[in-house]
Amino acid sequence: MKKMASQRRFFQQFITNLSKRRTKLALQLSASAAVASMPIMYWSHNARKERAEREHEVATRIRIPSVQTIDDLMVEKCQPGDVILFDRRSECCAAGFSAALGCLLGKTILCDEEDGTRSVERGSYEHCGVVVPGLSDAQGAQHDSSNLCLLEATSGNGIVCRPLLTRLEMSRSRSVMLLPLSCPGEHRQQDVITGLEDESELSENTKFLKKTMNDELIKFRDKWLTDSQSQGYENQHSYLSIMGAFLYLTNLYPTFPIPVSPSAWLVVSALQECGAAMKLNEKQAQQTRVEDFTRDGRFFEKNSVRLRPGWKFMSPVAMRETSVS
Repeated sequence: MKKMASQRRFFQQFITNLSKRRTKLALQLSASAAVASMPIMYWSHNARKERAEREHEVATRIRIPSVQTIDDLMVEKCQPGDVILFDRRSECCAAGFSAALGCLLGKTILCDEEDGTRSVERGSYEHCGVVVPGLSDAQGAQHDSSNLCLLEATSGNGIVCRPLLTRLEMSRSRSVMLLPLSCPGEHRQQDVITGLEDESELSENTKFLKKTMNDELIKFRDKWLTDSQSQGYENQHSYLSIMGAFLYLTNLYPTFPIPVSPSAWLVVSALQECGAAMKLNEKQAQQTRVEDFTRDGRFFEKNSVRLRPGWKFMSPVAMRETSVS
């Protein structure tokens, strides 16, 4: 009996000491994690604060009638179906650490060095959006550039459709590049330069193609906005971006049904839906990077976005270029 009591006291003392050691270890780990996370918390707080200040500045900006800013002039050059590329600053991502990490990995892994095959000279473009008709149903709104929106996949709000002018004014990207989309029979190069468009010169077939494209983009916009809200995509985008970058790095991306770049996947899907891009296989959109938009699919079979015959991207137009570094 004494031996059993002694053993019982030994085990009780052992469990007590073990519990104390576990508690001490847990406290040490918690303290280490808290110290390590303080710079991240400080950065996140500043990023959110700067974003809020930017939103307030844009919302309260005084706009003088008949006086256009550079962003106003750039928006006038855009049409539904155009693609806009962003060379973002990962340190300015206000959606959290995972969003900044996804942006940084996209730049590091998915962006190529300049090799002379791109249509743009510099920039690491890892995010993109497609211009779609706006939400206004007012008469003549479809021909009003102020009604244009940008459909894009984001970390903070999921798939969103925001006024194009507001999106440009809110952007803090290093570079923003416009890729004008031209349909068969459309001579748009001069229109992009001057900002003018004379639809009377378009043939009936070209007008029909443009109307069909606009209608399909509206359907695509409404469908994906609804799906994003119902499926909680805002909680998935950052992790999809991180996983896609690592799968591309390890060359495992053809095996898994995960998009390499969620933003490029959305844009290519929109172009396929409206009839502008070729749909060679089911995984084509999932395996597209934002960088692929900078190569002409007529001359490069790989690492490019292949458009249907007659469709083409015109020469890129710099909408904003605040830094070359």
